[in-house]
Amino acid sequence: MPGIRPVFYVSDGTGITAETIGHSLLTQFTQTRFVTDRYSFVDSIERAAEVAAKIRASGEQHGVRPVVVNSCVDGAVSTALAESGALMLDVFAPFIEPLERELGEARERRIGQAHGLVNFDTYHRRINAMNFALTHDDGAATDYAGADVILVAVSRAGKTPTCVYLALHYGIRAANYPLTEEDLEHDRLPQRLRPYRSKLFGLTIDPVRLQQIRQERRPNSRYAQFETCKREVAAAEMMFRGEGIPILSTTHTSIEEIASKVLTTLGIHREMF
Repeated sequence: MPGIRPVFYVSDGTGITAETIGHSLLTQFTQTRFVTDRYSFVDSIERAAEVAAKIRASGEQHGVRPVVVNSCVDGAVSTALAESGALMLDVFAPFIEPLERELGEARERRIGQAHGLVNFDTYHRRINAMNFALTHDDGAATDYAGADVILVAVSRAGKTPTCVYLALHYGIRAANYPLTEEDLEHDRLPQRLRPYRSKLFGLTIDPVRLQQIRQERRPNSRYAQFETCKREVAAAEMMFRGEGIPILSTTHTSIEEIASKVLTTLGIHREMF
């Protein structure tokens, strides 16, 4: 039976950085069961002391030393958190000193810089990309001239969440096109997609998993029947192969991995915000 270890992501900002890095670290350890919590905007000694008490109580409850993944920049706040008795993992510590030496510059201890509204141009690009993704979701709009990427797949294969992720994290104008039964009767791309071949990326999924997803959405419908799912997936994959469209299975692939593969395959270079 795996042991249970409480883990806390603590930040003086949103906590996104601490949680992202912490989650990546925890996935490397499979023999321990982690229970996680996040404390955001811990930007005072008083707030840190309050959080430290909760962390200490969790450790006593589970009978183990908690782990804290900390991205607070104020040393006094971090010291107060350490009073919890937890194992403290400072997200920035391994990198700051080498960078200061290399750059000949001391860091500025400014809170919330990683995810703050620092660059209005990139912020508006994200908002515009998000609006584009929503407007062009599920074939709602088919004016694809302004799209950076067009994801093509059968219904419920993961198009929408991937488009949203690309918009929010990269400012990518991503549209998606759902292949209908009529589209799948032919082994060629739908007419409206052909002018944008260089922007297309195909997603596929295991029919068993697709059936499970569709069953949750529309139980006991023809849409959710396994034979329907199997037939649609096979027809879509045949179309992609015949047209030379790059394809990726989403069955066991995270949205982050899908997005990275799409950008790399289509040769789109964009920094993550």
